[in-house]
Amino acid sequence: MIRNNRGMVRSVRIVLLMVSLLFAPGAGAQAEENKSEAAADSKAPAVDFGPDYRLGPGDQVDIAVWKDETLTKSVIVLPDGKISFPLIGEVKAAGRTIAQLRKEITEKISPFLPDPTLSIEVKQVNSMLIYVIGRVNTPGRFVLNTNVNVLQALTIAGGVNAFARRDKIKIFRQEGEKTTILHFKYDEVVEGTRLEQNIMLQKGDVVVVP
Repeated sequence: MIRNNRGMVRSVRIVLLMVSLLFAPGAGAQAEENKSEAAADSKAPAVDFGPDYRLGPGDQVDIAVWKDETLTKSVIVLPDGKISFPLIGEVKAAGRTIAQLRKEITEKISPFLPDPTLSIEVKQVNSMLIYVIGRVNTPGRFVLNTNVNVLQALTIAGGVNAFARRDKIKIFRQEGEKTTILHFKYDEVVEGTRLEQNIMLQKGDVVVVP
């Protein structure tokens, strides 16, 4: 009986020790710190398509004016190609690079805030669309988060099927009111000849596999 009591006492002490460790000072702070680190890691990084990337409808852009939190804003490029920003209203964004957009916003906001320092980042790309249609295994519209060439686009679309005319593939590119047709011969590129045909695609390009 005495032995049983001693065992019970020992068990109770162990439980109390575990509870005290769980609620010890600093445990909550450590948990909060871990949460903060996880939240920081979960933040989406800025998208980098290079300095020549041109914004399009649906793209999410973060704009910040140094030392002015009221002029820090995340905006979406609207279907008409414009964004709205405090003090200056609507600004044309679609078709412009980050450098061009920064220059215009800086010029327009300068009368209200002398010598502003702007930071602009593309946080999410939703306008980088290409289309692959015709005799591929998975034709359709594809939203990209990186630049791809023609061969990569055909791979994304599941590859050409057995009935495709592989030497007659065309890329239709709209530039303003002008449509340019570029030719792509699949076998030549795959064999490593005339690799200049394997161009980098631009948003809106349509790859047609007859």
